[in-house]
Amino acid sequence: TIGNGVTSIGERAFSGCSSLTSVTIGNGVTSIGDWAFYDCTSLTSITIPDSVTSIGEAAFYGCTSLTSITIPDSVTSIGESAFYGCTSLTSVTIPDSITSIVKDAFYGCSSLTSVTIGNSVTSIGDYAFYCCSGLTQVTIPNSVSSICISAFEYCFGLTSVTIGNSVTSIGTYAFLGCTGLTSVTIPNSVSSIGDWAFYGCSNLTQV
Repeated sequence: TIGNGVTSIGERAFSGCSSLTSVTIGNGVTSIGDWAFYDCTSLTSITIPDSVTSIGEAAFYGCTSLTSITIPDSVTSIGESAFYGCTSLTSVTIPDSITSIVKDAFYGCSSLTSVTIGNSVTSIGDYAFYCCSGLTQVTIPNSVSSICISAFEYCFGLTSVTIGNSVTSIGTYAFLGCTGLTSVTIPNSVSSIGDWAFYGCSNLTQV
């Protein structure tokens, strides 16, 4: 339990605390540092208060027992690889306060079945949802202008994708290997589709 007098959780503060099962963060904390809870493999739940504005790089990397997390509207930045390899995470809501989903943010979150992307997100970074094989449906809001390299590569369970009307580019390998994908609608705003973007989408019948 982190008391209300604490204002920041520093870099690697609880890194490798493999027996830690739950964390309560006090309302005074404004930042969670890089690698703060790295490899806390027994961590099943954490409550992030509305006071937190930033979640650092790889903050929850390898937290393989973490099943859910609520990101409050106060958070304006989430670092690269923040939830990399959180294989038990089932659902995520990206609040409207976030403007970009950065590289590797949810890489390998294989149990992720639901993701809600806020209406302020403008880009979905490289490998952001790479190998999220449990993900079945994604709606990319109109605020998004770019879907970057390998953003949804090997999302085997993905059956439908709705791409918002502001997307101008679909990156290389963006949906490579999405074998469950049956249809995709690409809006008129898109001016470029990268190499191998839909390679191996063997069940795609309609574009």
